[in-house]
Amino acid sequence: MTDDIRVRAVGRVESPLTDRDSAPKQGDEGAPDASIVFAADVADALRDLRAGDDAIVLTWFDRASRDVVAVHPRGDVTRPVTGVFSTRSPDRPNPIGLHRVTILSVEGLTVRVRNLEALDGTPVLDVKPVLGDVGER
Repeated sequence: MTDDIRVRAVGRVESPLTDRDSAPKQGDEGAPDASIVFAADVADALRDLRAGDDAIVLTWFDRASRDVVAVHPRGDVTRPVTGVFSTRSPDRPNPIGLHRVTILSVEGLTVRVRNLEALDGTPVLDVKPVLGDVGER
């Protein structure tokens, strides 16, 4: 097993969400519309994204704790402590965020989305389509 895995941000989130404690825990729990601004060198990767498409956005929770392996789900101390691999906690050994969003618009290097609960400035690692029929893409 290799420990030396390198990823780089391909973009950053622009959002009115700045405070982790007051941000929604999931995008469909009141996340405001947000934008992802991509690096110029990945512009061609955006060319087939369309308004109305659903996508999976992978982010790096840069403000998360990486030494957490068990949590009370959703921070609710009445729930039993659970291993983070069975939760959506941002605090985990590799704090990769997974967000299902709907694309609202694509303008140059900026993709406007709905249901992204990531904080302003969060690095974006990748975007993948939500597949219906596997033969579609």
